[in-house]
Amino acid sequence: MADVHSKRTRSYNMSQIRGKDTKPELVVRSLVHRMGYRFRLHVKGLPGKPDLVLPRHQKVIFVHGCYWHMHRCRYGRVVPKTNTEFWQDKRQGNVDRDRRNLRKLRRLGWRPLVLWECWTRDIDRIEQKLSEFLVDE
Repeated sequence: MADVHSKRTRSYNMSQIRGKDTKPELVVRSLVHRMGYRFRLHVKGLPGKPDLVLPRHQKVIFVHGCYWHMHRCRYGRVVPKTNTEFWQDKRQGNVDRDRRNLRKLRRLGWRPLVLWECWTRDIDRIEQKLSEFLVDE
């Protein structure tokens, strides 16, 4: 049995983490589409390359992973056991970059919504948040 803490194992595990088309993102996409909205994905010209872009409504949606973006839930508060300082710095950098990107988007006239990975386990909650955000014109 491979050592779960070996560099090779950790490297492999990290390589399997996706940045796009994650399960939480697919859940949100499906709901938004079912609600009758059409969107573009990961528009490079916008700060932060939002997961969903609704150009007609000037709205963008980010689906953040709780761990990587340090959500206040139990998944986001996990402290890595190895290389702790590196990972904390990396995650804090993500949070700081997220703040900057949201500020830039607002200045450009976009209305952003951040949805968290842990919320996607409760479809009713996500649907409610999306309804409030998308219907509010």
